[in-house]
Amino acid sequence: MIGGAALHPGSRETALYPARPHRSVDTVEKYDPQTNRWSVRSSMPTARNHAAIGVVNNKIYVIGGRLGSAFIFTASNTNVVEEYDPATDQWGLVKARMPTERSGGAWVVYNGRIYVAGGEHQDSHLMAAFRALEAYDPSTNSWSELPMMPMPRHGLAGAVVGDRLHLVSGDVQSAGIIGMHVATDSHDIFQLGHR
Repeated sequence: MIGGAALHPGSRETALYPARPHRSVDTVEKYDPQTNRWSVRSSMPTARNHAAIGVVNNKIYVIGGRLGSAFIFTASNTNVVEEYDPATDQWGLVKARMPTERSGGAWVVYNGRIYVAGGEHQDSHLMAAFRALEAYDPSTNSWSELPMMPMPRHGLAGAVVGDRLHLVSGDVQSAGIIGMHVATDSHDIFQLGHR
């Protein structure tokens, strides 16, 4: 919530918009709970889905994600980082790119940084889930590569409790591997540092 209104960049439900099934969109809409109304905002420069999104200092950062399609086997990933200012409804210059192109990871915001963990990738040479844990610092426009998760996975959940990052569950291989679904109940805990 920013200024009493939620902003949600990304895809719309196919059931509601059948003319655009499973396609990444650049749509940004604002919901105002006081009036129960939606309004259209400036479009994202890069249409995508499965992106990480974090809010730092009232700016929204959309990180990585999937281009073209909602399905990994018909899409490609990006490492683009874009900044949106909801107060001015403007998208800023592209920021430092995430070290690992990926989609479907977990993300959290802690102490002014956006942490992105796991995710997946698929192209003609590689189909994999990632162990990567990386942190973006908007104040320096830079990335830090952190110790990797013990097990690669995508579709996992992340949360910060105190000063610890908890990464739970997920699938251990790319969703593009047809007929295979290997979920895990892994729970990794990382101690987060202070600036």
